[in-house]
Amino acid sequence: HLLTSMLPVAAAAVAMVLVGARFVHTPRRVGRWALALSPLLLLGCLLIPCSYRSVQGSTPDVIYFHAMGGLLKQLTGVSKKRHVRPMRRTPPRLPPLTATAGTKRNVLLILTESIRADAACSDHRDSCPTMPFSNAAVPDRMPLLQMRANSSTTAIELAVLWSGLQPTAGRAALHHAPLLFDYAHAAQRQTAYWSSHHMMFANSRLFVEDLPTRFRCGATHLDPLADVDVGADDRLLTARIKQQLPLLKEPFFAVAHYGNTHVPYLVDPDDAPFQPAAASKAPQHNEQYHNYYLNAVHRQDKTVGELLRFVRAAPFSQRTVIVYTSDHGEQFREHGQLGHTGSVFDVELHVPAWIDAPPGTLNDNEREALRRYRERRVFHTDMTPTLLDLMGLWTAASLRSFRAKMVGSSLLRDDYRDATLLLSNCSGVWGCAFENWGAMRGPLKLLAREWDRQWLCYDVVVDPRELSPLPLARCNGLVMAAETAYTHLPGKAP
Repeated sequence: HLLTSMLPVAAAAVAMVLVGARFVHTPRRVGRWALALSPLLLLGCLLIPCSYRSVQGSTPDVIYFHAMGGLLKQLTGVSKKRHVRPMRRTPPRLPPLTATAGTKRNVLLILTESIRADAACSDHRDSCPTMPFSNAAVPDRMPLLQMRANSSTTAIELAVLWSGLQPTAGRAALHHAPLLFDYAHAAQRQTAYWSSHHMMFANSRLFVEDLPTRFRCGATHLDPLADVDVGADDRLLTARIKQQLPLLKEPFFAVAHYGNTHVPYLVDPDDAPFQPAAASKAPQHNEQYHNYYLNAVHRQDKTVGELLRFVRAAPFSQRTVIVYTSDHGEQFREHGQLGHTGSVFDVELHVPAWIDAPPGTLNDNEREALRRYRERRVFHTDMTPTLLDLMGLWTAASLRSFRAKMVGSSLLRDDYRDATLLLSNCSGVWGCAFENWGAMRGPLKLLAREWDRQWLCYDVVVDPRELSPLPLARCNGLVMAAETAYTHLPGKAP
């Protein structure tokens, strides 16, 4: 593909040089200066910074030279940082799957971006300022108030949520594991993946391009000029879903992936209830910037609420279970950092989650089990078993080898496995900007970042804001698990 793209252009360039040599007579002195300066100009082209933030933020030739310059720096060792990004998946061929009797329910997973637990309302409330529209649309939802992501990086969490593997599973394993879409397809379910995220961001399109979906879209399908960070307008995503969701054959599995709550956040200046608000990231404007983020959450909830009302008014509503969560949270300098991917503190991991199941879609035991998980610490690694269980596939005999690699449990059952879970923003699908990782079991959490001189131990029940580290002996078992998994403290590799 590279050769077929480049050879015609290279041939044209050589032809231009030959034609120029034949017809353009350059003074000898100018020719010598051009010959001397051309290597420097080429080097400058390879090193010049460029922008991808909008269409033609930089011209195509500058973007090309920038990419080649980065490759040369990587190959020559000038750049030591490995840019690990998603690649094309190679999942195994699954055998035909048959759902257990009585599980012909549709499953819709609504996944959003960067929403932390305290910026949402997982449980129904009389007043929910940040999310009034979804709060009103599904009043009977069952909350999972202690849901946590296993990382605070979107690419990693997509792999975790859809495969059931831990973020430390390894690059080959994370790219080879079947995803929820593959399992659903093997059970003859139609699937869909609608996202307002920009698939050109770090080439993340590669990870989803072979999903066995009937419908799929990314930001540029909705808006060719979509911002690379915030994606296309979430309202366009809702409109696309409302158009295509009724066309799916039941029972279906579908994912609606919203993105406008990613930095730089998309807000509606005419409906921004959290004030004073400012887009400035300056430390002195931290409270205003937090309000700006909450206004983005509020704006997104308006269109999520529209989708929820549409689904609950549709003919297939009574056969459709809706699952909601966020990929990770967001930090506003609670631990000296801003945004996400920088740590595994709870402000970046503790996320909203709920399940809305109409009467008849869950049996009494499943509904009661979900109620018991309301206040229990659960993780995104439990979402995969739960979603497979909703599709009637969790206990399929032919999936035994795949289940064995998952650490989570179905939240529709009472057999929860309270395992030690690894938490990391450095994974085989995404290389971290700086190392940060940890582990968690029960209320105890262990973590460290590159500038931390030792592991930090917290009890998230006694100290939910994680401000007072415990004696490290309290987390001795987690230290052993972390040192086995990571071999060293972040940034302290031997």
